[in-house]
Amino acid sequence: MALQPIYSVSMIGSPRKVPSFIPGKSICRLVSLPNRSVSVKPTKSTHLDHNLAVVMSSSSTTSSSSGPYGQSKRVWIWTESKQVMTAAVERGWNTFLFSSSRRELANDWSSLALIYPLYVEEGGIFDNENRRVGTILEVSNPKELEQLQPTNGMAENVVVNLLDWQVIPAENIVAAFQGSQKTVFAISKVPSEAQIFLEALEQGLGGVVLKVEDVKAVLELKEYFDRRNEESNILSLTKATVTRVQVAGMGDRVCVDLCSLMRPGEGLLVGSFARGLFLVHSECLESNYIASRPFRVNAGGVHAYVVVPGGKTCYLSELKAGKEVLVVNQKGQQRNAIVGRVKIETRPLILVEAKSDSDNQTLYSILLQNAETVALVSSPCQGNETAIPVTSLQVGDEVMLRVQGAARHTGIEIQEFIVEN
Repeated sequence: MALQPIYSVSMIGSPRKVPSFIPGKSICRLVSLPNRSVSVKPTKSTHLDHNLAVVMSSSSTTSSSSGPYGQSKRVWIWTESKQVMTAAVERGWNTFLFSSSRRELANDWSSLALIYPLYVEEGGIFDNENRRVGTILEVSNPKELEQLQPTNGMAENVVVNLLDWQVIPAENIVAAFQGSQKTVFAISKVPSEAQIFLEALEQGLGGVVLKVEDVKAVLELKEYFDRRNEESNILSLTKATVTRVQVAGMGDRVCVDLCSLMRPGEGLLVGSFARGLFLVHSECLESNYIASRPFRVNAGGVHAYVVVPGGKTCYLSELKAGKEVLVVNQKGQQRNAIVGRVKIETRPLILVEAKSDSDNQTLYSILLQNAETVALVSSPCQGNETAIPVTSLQVGDEVMLRVQGAARHTGIEIQEFIVEN
């Protein structure tokens, strides 16, 4: 069966060109266009009644396992819900799609908020100059998937409705359209599907169409893009000088096994106090004692804080399979990783205390297992060493530290007087 276009998608157009959305430091870019009347010929109604179009962008990251997020990702949201519209506009997303039979609703929403409507007509979506700039196709079997290839007859934007399956077709589509000038979208009904499409083969499709009537789905997708954008930022790390190393007796420590492999210089930010977190190295380095385990960080005592996405912390004891943590390297570059397993066992501990070069008054500490495979990421000024095992750590050694606000409530930084010793 040949693929048949069922409707099209587009981006708002200006008098001379289609607006471009440029990735940058901000999470989302808005395009301000003058309000102009739209002349659309009445036609038969379609199930694509409304749509919210946004473009989310994130800066590039050097982490290949996170995926190359340098390219912008476009998001279209179908909705008939005024609540979804309101939530979207409040977050700066203000381009909507309507069927040609629902201009009244478009006009109603335009009286409530500054929006830019697009209209669906006879299988296409047209801008306010009646230009068709997209194609949408249904794919329900492998044969139709094989026929999905970039051709001259396709519009600039191609939206694919994968009726019964998602992951493998998304990967095949990414491969088929690689290097083409087409932007490929896939329709998803929940944010988790959207994430699959945006990350397929690490490159991901050019965008997603989120078909929802629930505000929560819009918020979850926004949070996903926030996390992606967070990965493009560089965390500020500072040098800290070790002032004390002391055997501390037995205690419960946490090994965190991730669903990602870590490289030399990478680890988790952990500390006894939220005000200062040590970069604890993974077990990716070869040693004479045990085989390399590049997925593992022997992170410290159960009481310690660990950094998780969203600028938050949680206790090591709270981690479990499926949660996310922030993997950071010696330069402060970060990426999200999923926890696959957590092991809590009683082991001999060692206390490490340090002070930062910029603040000689504040003391930072961490309790780690006293073992040769447990190490702290060293300062680049330390020499060629990437990490220093705690069993070799000495007063005067320099390690990497993340200094931040001390007061926390349920892992969220707050402005509050607090004393921790």
